[in-house]
Amino acid sequence: MKHIKKQDNVLIFDTTLRDGEQSPGATMSHAEKLEIAELLDEMGVDIIEAGFPIASEGDFQAVSEISKRAKSSVICGLSRANFRDIDRCWEAVQHALKPRIHTFIGTSPLHRQIPNLSKDEMADVIHDTVTHARNLCDNVQWSPMDATRTELDYLYRVVEIAIKAGATTINIPDTVGYTAPRECANLIDALIKNVPGADAVTFATHCHNDLGMATANALAAVEAGARQIECTINGLGERAGNTALEEVVMALRVRNDIMPFQTSIDSTKLMNISRRVATVSGFQVQYNKAIVGKNAFAHESGIHQDGMLKNAETFEIMRPEDIGLAETNLVLGKHSGRAALRARLKDLGFDLGDNQLKDVFVRFKDLADRKKEIYDDDLLALMHNSSSDAEHDSLQMKSLKVVCGTDGPQTAELKMSIDGVESFIEASGDGPVDSVFKAVKTLFPHQAKLQLYQVHAVTEGTDAQATVTVRMEENGKIVVGQSSDTDTVVASAKAYVNALNKLLVRRQKKAPEVI
Repeated sequence: MKHIKKQDNVLIFDTTLRDGEQSPGATMSHAEKLEIAELLDEMGVDIIEAGFPIASEGDFQAVSEISKRAKSSVICGLSRANFRDIDRCWEAVQHALKPRIHTFIGTSPLHRQIPNLSKDEMADVIHDTVTHARNLCDNVQWSPMDATRTELDYLYRVVEIAIKAGATTINIPDTVGYTAPRECANLIDALIKNVPGADAVTFATHCHNDLGMATANALAAVEAGARQIECTINGLGERAGNTALEEVVMALRVRNDIMPFQTSIDSTKLMNISRRVATVSGFQVQYNKAIVGKNAFAHESGIHQDGMLKNAETFEIMRPEDIGLAETNLVLGKHSGRAALRARLKDLGFDLGDNQLKDVFVRFKDLADRKKEIYDDDLLALMHNSSSDAEHDSLQMKSLKVVCGTDGPQTAELKMSIDGVESFIEASGDGPVDSVFKAVKTLFPHQAKLQLYQVHAVTEGTDAQATVTVRMEENGKIVVGQSSDTDTVVASAKAYVNALNKLLVRRQKKAPEVI
């Protein structure tokens, strides 16, 4: 802000692709991870935690490719406190212009019990592993997992060890969302004042939202001296989620008068990346979510509407355009051309190349033949389907015909491609959706249980697209599939197949410890 001459920079460390993807069901494909990483890089994120390279071959390949493609962001990989993890992490991130190794170990009494290490034994492990990481990379981040429940004197000791061993960033995780703003600030302040060498490193905060205080805790930590915030798009993350990137960025911007810190984030790109993360993760943003929720700039009461008409600042502390939210909702139809579609998609955050536009335009025309008017939400659903109907998916629905009504039986005739081989089947069930799901399961046998089946209309009217969400669980692995279509049964089939494709990816992934 113009009235402040000099401000400390707060680094934004995004862990959507690592901690965010650990949300039950939030599995992303390789192409989706690359896309999100590119958007984060373009938005000005300082550090991207691209994944957990040791977790799976897929994770390793994603981190490696992101490292090669990144233009300005530091690319970070996560590793546990052992040489094998650290070596694998370095193998993945070494391609980056600015690589970082992030290694961690649980230091609280509860977490020390897991490997059954004494305080002294754990201290030795920390020294050896951080030293090993620093010998490979000059940018090393270290985290004492569950730091907020670790004895303060022991936390002082291990942080000092990590600094002396070569860590350049010390991250203080609130792993279970236990702390509160004042306590969080006091902890950061105490570490900076009492740990030898603390003035030579960057302190970071990694907060979870179990008590709804992740953003408040992160901002309190910054006021106390932390200069890096670990966060995710939409607050995506395990359990109640992580600190939301869009919330801390806009809080620092809107209340710069009392929190005089700056970030490198281009806030006009927030809405686009929020939508993309919601799409590829299958986790839709709640309507009343701060900053990026559908109702964040909606005003229903008469008093609020009257105030908005007279002066928007009456009830809005930021402008929709500050986060990249288009003010108009242009209606398109079957007579709309490519130029109009391209322009509207660009307003919504999708800057498509000619080949991409050609493919989307075909889908758009098909939708326009079935729907009289196409709104922004329809286009967002269309783009979701464009990304989820990937040509390289193992399972692809080719055609579907359903017979239903009061006079049974209800049947589904389904043609699917499984690893490039087409198969056909007819199945009966209790209604059209049940018939379709039984047909899919017959062609592709699996043990996954359907935990959730949900339908909602994208827009109003009887010709509205339906977005179907399914959640499935197999051996503790949870996946979420989504798809949209004017035909609810078709959308159901595509969502079910989408979930199974994600399950195939999930089967290959080890469950890492959390921080």
